[in-house]
Amino acid sequence: MKRKTKKAPEQRNKDSSGQLSPALGLGLQGELGGLGPRRLSNSADIAIERPSPSYPVAKKSEGKILRPQYKEILRDPANSLHLINHPPLPVAGTPKDMDVHSARITRINKFKKILQATSISLTDLRAAAWSGIPEEVRAMTWQLLLGYLPTSSERRVGTLERKRKEYLDGVRQAFERSGNSSATPGKARGLDETIWHQISIDVPRTNPHLELYGYEATQRSLERILYVWAVRHPASGYVQGINDLVTPFWQVFLASYIGDSDIESGMDPGQLPKPVLDAVEADSFWCLTKLLDGIQDNYIFAQPGIQRQVAALHDLTARIDTPLAKHLEQQGVEFIQFSFRWMNCLLMREISVKNTIRMWDTYMVSISVFFSIWPN
Repeated sequence: MKRKTKKAPEQRNKDSSGQLSPALGLGLQGELGGLGPRRLSNSADIAIERPSPSYPVAKKSEGKILRPQYKEILRDPANSLHLINHPPLPVAGTPKDMDVHSARITRINKFKKILQATSISLTDLRAAAWSGIPEEVRAMTWQLLLGYLPTSSERRVGTLERKRKEYLDGVRQAFERSGNSSATPGKARGLDETIWHQISIDVPRTNPHLELYGYEATQRSLERILYVWAVRHPASGYVQGINDLVTPFWQVFLASYIGDSDIESGMDPGQLPKPVLDAVEADSFWCLTKLLDGIQDNYIFAQPGIQRQVAALHDLTARIDTPLAKHLEQQGVEFIQFSFRWMNCLLMREISVKNTIRMWDTYMVSISVFFSIWPN
């Protein structure tokens, strides 16, 4: 089904059973808003504050296919492991192609053996993930390395149900309308207007070159994740750059439910069943939280974490490339001037999302080791 542009918030879509369901319900009263000049209202329908933007429309021939077994994957990500199909070797493949193909299959099978264990060994998983994670097993591996999924297969289903429900309840609580009719405009919706205003500006500017992030469903989902995280972390609140950090999680977790893992184009999330979007959003929220728990001092007042990282980069450069360090000093170039964004966004604005995702495979291992030493 084609998604029409500039459609009213009550637009609905069909799920896999053919029944109509709200495209972005999540228990909210309408859509979320935030482009252009803002006006406040006492209405719980936040959509009235967003002018009608134009969203990309996925051509029918480009539509990615939802996995028929998505309900089983929703229940337990391990159910996706037996669905992995290895692409056949090209007919005209060279000996090198054969070696690469064989190595990839061997690597995937190594991860499957680790992930299908009743009690998963994080030591083995870290060792395998350091040099990269096959896309077929990346979502589950990230969730395990971050400590979001328990290593015990017996606890996995219950943990996912509880954490996803907790997030969706948090969304409803954050956006529900206050019962106080005398509240000031905007406050009647229960929103922190300062936080919401910045998020509503940043989300449409997130990965604007990728079609996936131009869709309405994507932007509403990112807004909810960021707002709920911000109100739960008042020490830092929302800081520009955090919007970038949620996107690898969102993209990787969404791809795990789609037959074609390349979802950067031709994939309108608003056409997917609501339970899938709910799960992707909740899982992304909790994994973003785990990531930021280790680097939250990057985003508190004066950002001391970033200051330390910039100083460490300066010291490292002085040791391994003294002429470069001296040249920058002679030219009056401070490391903070060019490396602040690197640290603030974990290099996400310097390289493509796909390359970022590969780099994060190794990040996840490092974070997993940190959490094992300093448990929450």
